Amino acid sequence: MYNYLAIQAGNFECGNPENLESKCIPFSEAKDYIENVTGYSIKKFEDALQRLLDSDQDSGIWLQGKEPSEPVTTVKQVVCLESARPRMGLGCRFHRALYTAVTNLFIFFWSLAFLWGNLILLKYYWRKREEQEEAMYEMVQKIIAAVQNHYKEWEQNLERYPYVGILHIRDTLIPPQERRKMKPIWDRAKDFLASNESRIQTELHRVAGEDMLVWRWTQPSYLSDSDH
Repeated sequence: MYNYLAIQAGNFECGNPENLESKCIPFSEAKDYIENVTGYSIKKFEDALQRLLDSDQDSGIWLQGKEPSEPVTTVKQVVCLESARPRMGLGCRFHRALYTAVTNLFIFFWSLAFLWGNLILLKYYWRKREEQEEAMYEMVQKIIAAVQNHYKEWEQNLERYPYVGILHIRDTLIPPQERRKMKPIWDRAKDFLASNESRIQTELHRVAGEDMLVWRWTQPSYLSDSDH
């Protein structure tokens, strides 16, 4: 019976030429094999199965009931028998080994490609972040220069007010066709100035009948010149 189950399980694993529904051979089919092929009595066969159920040793044969997850304790509960050690021919073993090797190789290269793709995306992300950081600092410098120059021109009576509208600075520094693309850079530059630049003060003034956010340069020109 051990050899029969091992051969049937091996056939199932190697293309299933006998069109078996499962590696687990039905109990009725196993009894027919014992009675018609081996010549042993069914009583001895069932006694042998009961000894397997009562033993803690691994016999290489699994006895399964209606529910595979439920334990089987008596022969009456046995629905099918399955070999734990399928017997396969040399060609089948080679084919399975080759299939396993190719599958593992495919998984390895797929994982490698996945990691490489993630590395490329990460490098792209950091490069874009550095570019945005540089663009933000460049915008900050342009804003500082524009606000300071406006204040100097006011001191020379070339401008009417000592402050300048924030939107006016934006429209001066960024061409109309680039304003949507540059909006994140502009917003970050404004936030940076509000948090880190003490020489520029944000105020709300009424200009031409409308409330407008403006920037005012708070450092006198003679101090700015002495810094240089």
